[in-house]
Amino acid sequence: MGSIDRYIFRTTLTSFAVVLISLTGVIWITQALRGIDLMTSQGQTIVTFLGITGLVIPSLIGVISPIAVMIAVSHTLNKLATDSEIIVMNAAGMSPFRLFRPFVYATCAVAVLVTFIAAYLAPDGLRRIKQWDAEITADVLANILQPGRFAQLDQNLTIRIRERKPGGELAGILIDDRRDPKERITILADHGTVVKNGDGSFLVLEDGNLERFEVGKRDPALVAFARYAFDMSKFSNQGHDVTLGIRERYLWELMAPSEDDPIYKQIPGQFRQELHDRFLAPIYPFAFAALTFAFLGAPRTTRQSRNFSMGSAILTVFGVRMAGFACSVMTVKTPIAALLQYVMLFGVIGLSVWIIVGGVVVEPPPALMEAINRSNARIARLFRRPAAA
Repeated sequence: MGSIDRYIFRTTLTSFAVVLISLTGVIWITQALRGIDLMTSQGQTIVTFLGITGLVIPSLIGVISPIAVMIAVSHTLNKLATDSEIIVMNAAGMSPFRLFRPFVYATCAVAVLVTFIAAYLAPDGLRRIKQWDAEITADVLANILQPGRFAQLDQNLTIRIRERKPGGELAGILIDDRRDPKERITILADHGTVVKNGDGSFLVLEDGNLERFEVGKRDPALVAFARYAFDMSKFSNQGHDVTLGIRERYLWELMAPSEDDPIYKQIPGQFRQELHDRFLAPIYPFAFAALTFAFLGAPRTTRQSRNFSMGSAILTVFGVRMAGFACSVMTVKTPIAALLQYVMLFGVIGLSVWIIVGGVVVEPPPALMEAINRSNARIARLFRRPAAA
């Protein structure tokens, strides 16, 4: 690359990095707040919270990168136009297509990043989240049962302990079990301990009362016990077998799924959708970069407004992205929709390159601009303050 290419390449990638970090940070914060219960109800540390929520960042980067490319290209072109550098380079004999070359280099770097994220990094982070979450749930007796807190282990199972004593003894235990729709069991125990053996994990309660209220009966049954074992195996064994979803599969696992895979047998259309989304991920940066340059890359004088071209570029990119989402959803049931998405993206790239090579300046029709100016003038007259007498 020459000095001009390096300058544009560096400016574009710097803008891309700033936009990507900003957008990813904002969206990550909104996602992280949804998992704040890791520290509140489940008693996890800030390190665990940041670790689990941080693993979703690669997935966010993969989605945000094409939009960040569009913003970075438009920012760089606007900077070059404001400083009259595009006009100077055009007057020196540099064609718009030649000017587009460093943007292609920058987009290639982004596409490599997106490809690596889509193929390996994002699914690896998601499967680590699932595994980590399963391990937390598997160690529920040690992590979730925090003194003075009501821990909801299941949809209708709540446990509370008053305090933890040395030696692993739990004091002041309350269990409210409503998992069986035909009865409700409430257990109060003075103390208890956790016992794990070959049969599973049990919360052994001592010196307590069990109240069973059955549907259809007026009075509950009250039983006093000296020792009672409450089965916790369901929660302690969740970390051993983790079933990976479609988004947690690596690219090569989506390309050649096992015929005996129960998820693939049940929803093969979603495997097809995810596979094509991974293939299309690195194509979107090229489509958005080419579209943005087609609208904003042509040389203009300072009297020619770029607002219309900027707005048109944003609306076109938004429309292409929405059409891509629609095709992706339809791919689950209609395989031809994936082909339509490929045709749309390569068609957008081809049309944009044709505009760039031809040096076409995308401008609004003169009649439209005259109508807008007249409308703005009428609005200005309506809100214009009358002159003082």
